Amino acid sequence: MKRLASLSAFFPAYNEESNIERMCASLKAILPKVVDDFEIIIVDDGSNDRTGEISDHLAQEDVRIRVVHHERNLGYGAAIRSGIQACRKEAVFFTDGDNQFDVSQISLFTPFLSQYDAVIGYRLNRQDNWIRKANAWAWNRLVRLMFGLEVKDINCAFKLFHRKVFENIQLESSGAMISTEMLVKIMKKGYNLHEIGVHHSPRLAGKQTGASLRVILRAFKELFRFYKKIREEMK
Repeated sequence: MKRLASLSAFFPAYNEESNIERMCASLKAILPKVVDDFEIIIVDDGSNDRTGEISDHLAQEDVRIRVVHHERNLGYGAAIRSGIQACRKEAVFFTDGDNQFDVSQISLFTPFLSQYDAVIGYRLNRQDNWIRKANAWAWNRLVRLMFGLEVKDINCAFKLFHRKVFENIQLESSGAMISTEMLVKIMKKGYNLHEIGVHHSPRLAGKQTGASLRVILRAFKELFRFYKKIREEMK
């Protein structure tokens, strides 16, 4: 297996006090096997539980762990943007902080980064309720129609990139639209990507917020604003 020279791995966390330690332990177990130099970045998105406190404690114990704090909850997209901005290594990997992905699957991704600018996952067996699955299906179909984005699972939070990708695109979304904006802009810049199936597990701790009406409405508002902007740029 070809090893990477360096990698920044980050994950957003909002009220994930029950998941933070296991997430960091899992990353610390797999990353030395695939990369020579790494850092782990926790983005605490204004949590009101002990997420921030636990994250700071983990960072004090291990210099490879850093924490970015939002004073208030800014949204998933804002947390992803903060994570990307904090990355210092040559490759960038992000996932969610809820332990629904086995991060050891990154070993399937790293060999392809020598051939592709981005390696993105799609869930083979999505372990969410039918409402979230239906929302995801409808969102994927809509984005495909609007932007021609032929990706199996747009919002799958298991993605690996060359850092140079983010030096050439500017992300603006603050909510759940962030992955759509990211992939559309990557496509328009002509970067090549590869898709790999990843296994998905049920959430065992913490509470999902992605299916809330507020989050969904925000995503659609950002989506249509982004579509309008893209159309205007094409004129």
